Amino acid sequence: MTKTKKISYWIATLWLSLGMLSSGIFQLLQMKAGMDVIVHLGYPAYLGPILGVWKVLGVAAILAPGFVLLKEWAYAGFFFVASGAAVSHVIAGHPFGEVFPGVLLLILTLTSWWLRPVSRKVPSVQAVTA
Repeated sequence: MTKTKKISYWIATLWLSLGMLSSGIFQLLQMKAGMDVIVHLGYPAYLGPILGVWKVLGVAAILAPGFVLLKEWAYAGFFFVASGAAVSHVIAGHPFGEVFPGVLLLILTLTSWWLRPVSRKVPSVQAVTA
């Protein structure tokens, strides 16, 4: 892995982690700003703390060494949450400024996943059987 790719991976991963952790804490603690958005989009208020727990756990999984299969699940979860948020805001007719955070988290998720080092990837079936 080149130095540039490694630095790019960690920048994307740390920004993704910061975004998911901060929004997860807002939702977990049921802070008014985070809950208002969820309810305004038409989702039940109880979804906030559920998403908050999974976001915090996902950040831990992505940053911790090892647990490569768990990392794949965390990336998948982040993909679903970020794309779901972006689409929900678009469907609700919100301006781009409200859609952008979801799009940004989606881009960071895909970038971090794409650039992750070999040590953070699930070995392929061919590599295991060879």
